[in-house]
Amino acid sequence: MPVRSALRAAALCTLLVPLLATGCAAEDRTATPEPPGAAPQERDVTFRSGPDTLHGTFALPPGGGDGLPAALIVSGSGPTDRDGNAPGRPDADTNANFARVLAEAGVASLRYDKLGSGETEMASRDPDSPVGYDVFAQEVADAYAFLASRPRVDPSRLIVLGHSEGALFALRAHEIVADHEPRALILAAPPGRRYLDVLDRQLTEQVRRAEAAGAMGFAQAAETLSDARYAISRIRDGGGVADLDLSHGLSGVFDPRFVPFLRRIDAMDPLDLAREVPAGTSTLVLWGTADTQVSRSGVDRLMRGLPDAERADIEDADHVFRVYGDAPGDAVLDSQRRFSPAVTPAVHGFLESAVGVS
Repeated sequence: MPVRSALRAAALCTLLVPLLATGCAAEDRTATPEPPGAAPQERDVTFRSGPDTLHGTFALPPGGGDGLPAALIVSGSGPTDRDGNAPGRPDADTNANFARVLAEAGVASLRYDKLGSGETEMASRDPDSPVGYDVFAQEVADAYAFLASRPRVDPSRLIVLGHSEGALFALRAHEIVADHEPRALILAAPPGRRYLDVLDRQLTEQVRRAEAAGAMGFAQAAETLSDARYAISRIRDGGGVADLDLSHGLSGVFDPRFVPFLRRIDAMDPLDLAREVPAGTSTLVLWGTADTQVSRSGVDRLMRGLPDAERADIEDADHVFRVYGDAPGDAVLDSQRRFSPAVTPAVHGFLESAVGVS
């Protein structure tokens, strides 16, 4: 489907994974780990956002209940579905795992297939038409309103949990939603620098790893990074990229149809967004020490705008909070690495004070 490639222009965590994915499975002999938390009561739901019907999963704690706190889970970038999976990482299950952690704490949740992913696909839209930032912001607003309207949910105890790019929407939730501002935010692997700076860092990391693995030569690596940085400068200067002859897969990253989205979201400095979060909004920042997409220094920078926020650095967790090790023979595939057990106590401890779970 053409849009699936185009939406990768916004990706923070799946941009060049195909360069590195070959040859991993043969080394992995680890059994599939148990998922975290508790299995919630789940049902498929649909709701409207503008002209589109979005598909999602509403989850209740195992014991059900009424007057429950509830969290809207906002996916990371690119064609990432309700469970947190994308073509480059089909078994990440980031959002599904967070839903289980929340369920164990007695918190309901909603996760959804945004436009270009999962069952929603392109909904009412032409697959080749541009999709701007405001479309995704409206989806967040409409998903939040749908969650607040659920009979078993207490709309005065709502949470927005944003992963990666989703954290940028969480930081703006007080501006995006119409009613019932969130009482709490959980920012999981949040970018702490401007979007295109994070994109540049990720591209550099992926290209250097591909070069070290022999999948890319020195000249090709240098050309790829030079082209990427030129494209970024053109976008920031207000220009386009349609006339550029970009090297080695960058045409998918810098698809001209998504340049307006990239320019708009790049203009939002996460530090400024953090400083605008209303006083009294309880906030937890989660970051994995093995995250190669979001740096420690970036999270340190973000925290300057959130002086009252809690922070939990999850040891040896990667960008999707699965435990990562670089010793020979360690599992590589997401399906064979456990979701970090350190996430659960960090989230549960925060929720006790933020929304009164016990």
